[in-house]
Amino acid sequence: MRLRIGIRLIAVLAAGLLLAGCAGLPTSGPPNAGLPVGEDGDATSFTPIARGPEPGAGPEEIVSRFLEASMTPRNNWEIAHQFLTEEFSPEWDPDSGVAIDSSILTREFTSTVDADDESATTAEVTVQLEQIAGVDGDGAYTAADGTAKATYRLVRPEGGEWRISEAQDGITLDIGTFGQVYEKFSLKYFDPNWTHLVPDVRWFPRLEAMASTVTRSLISGTPSDWLDPAVRTAFPADVSLVGDAVPIDSSRVASVSLSRSALSASGTVLARMRTQLEESLSGTGVAEVRFFVEGAPLDAGTVSLDPSITDPGVMVQTSDAFGTASAGEVAPVTGLTAQIDAIASPLRSIDVSLDALLAATQLQDGHVYAVRDGRTVELDSRSGLIVPSLDPYGYVWSVPRGAPADLQAWSADVVPHSVAGAWPGAEQISHVRVAADGARVAAIVTNGGQHRLLVASIIRDEVGVPLALSSEIPEIAVLNGPGRGLAWVGSDSVAVLTTAPDSTLTTYVIGGPASSSPAPVDAISLAGARTTTGLRVLSDDGSVYALRGSSWQKAVEDVLVLGTRAGY
Repeated sequence: MRLRIGIRLIAVLAAGLLLAGCAGLPTSGPPNAGLPVGEDGDATSFTPIARGPEPGAGPEEIVSRFLEASMTPRNNWEIAHQFLTEEFSPEWDPDSGVAIDSSILTREFTSTVDADDESATTAEVTVQLEQIAGVDGDGAYTAADGTAKATYRLVRPEGGEWRISEAQDGITLDIGTFGQVYEKFSLKYFDPNWTHLVPDVRWFPRLEAMASTVTRSLISGTPSDWLDPAVRTAFPADVSLVGDAVPIDSSRVASVSLSRSALSASGTVLARMRTQLEESLSGTGVAEVRFFVEGAPLDAGTVSLDPSITDPGVMVQTSDAFGTASAGEVAPVTGLTAQIDAIASPLRSIDVSLDALLAATQLQDGHVYAVRDGRTVELDSRSGLIVPSLDPYGYVWSVPRGAPADLQAWSADVVPHSVAGAWPGAEQISHVRVAADGARVAAIVTNGGQHRLLVASIIRDEVGVPLALSSEIPEIAVLNGPGRGLAWVGSDSVAVLTTAPDSTLTTYVIGGPASSSPAPVDAISLAGARTTTGLRVLSDDGSVYALRGSSWQKAVEDVLVLGTRAGY
């Protein structure tokens, strides 16, 4: 059972990318663990250049080279088109999607014609691969798991060369090459209250006109199905991009031509449109957006967004005090430290709001409390509660381990709000973390003996009260063992700490590949941050570790509880 894991997205992947019939599958790039995550954009600034067809190549070699050519998107995959017949070349659409496999080394080729058979004029070549993910025509990434097959039909005219006459639209890349050919961008959408921007990760080929691609996708496209109920766009439905090009001048100003309907938009709507587009274009080098209608400038300001903290800091509780650890000292948190230190019972967890005026805590009795304004108030006394999560609206999310569907969000005035549609089919839940934008929530659940990482969007009412989770809940990953920690990393990724068989920290892009590395031995909890270098891990001996380069270094000792910041 897949826990209602985004059926529509999987259906798109299965129809377009699982290669049940024929497909375009490239073969190149060394196998590796995946892409760097936690940052917008990618350090790689080039794409590999493939070779064209060789004279005298047999059917298998033509298909293999065609797959290799799919790693070069320049001029609409011009090199790949050289392997196709003149009749089929204009019909093949490489932009319809990407199938991603684990390695070129696992691909198997089978041909109906021997390479030395000079009398054959037609052939079929079947390619089998182990698919791990796919990207649809809108740039949305979805995990996949299974064997995929593709069949290519080839013809050879008398005295001519083998060329592909039939193949399914789309391409295939191994995971290593995928990061060289495609780049990650985050389309930004507003939350219902127009106070936060929520990322929707997309992957586009590395081309010179990236700003045009992102702009067109944002204005003309829609959010991912699972995210759609929790976000909104500032662009009215009747406003469209005029032309395909978005020119950028030497000052990094993008000129965006809109349809005449943009003239009727209010100043507030135009400011939201500009803010949303500028933030979405942040990974393309664009510093400013200017709107135009029929060549005339359209005045548009920007809107203010709720600020996020620059550095969450390292929140710890020692035997002496609670506060922010720095340079061997623990600095008190004004308004919270005195009240937390006054709690007689030992604490299991501390989650602090971004303004440091509210904390959600769990005591050793398992109950969940709110600490605010010099008061400690019990919120949830149900048995078997997991560590709570505080959201940016001031609601404390808590749920019993053995009853994932009984998710509740508590307001500071001790009013519980049941969150409908929570983790259908899940038997247990071990972790839950709400993102800093308040529009998404991640969880680790158990179903059928497997530990699964899920993410859902949060549906709220007009004042921000959580009402339900999205009906589509994508499964991000099946974990190797129980999770020991879950945290958001920046705006588009989550980190998971596991200890079976070894301590491992894995960062998952929500809508992208994962990256794993060893974690400190005997790790027991995790605190998130805006970047992977800000992550902190607590070991069972009371040491807090920080990631420095590729190794973990001890940052603080004698820690009882590793605190977290809401949203991370």
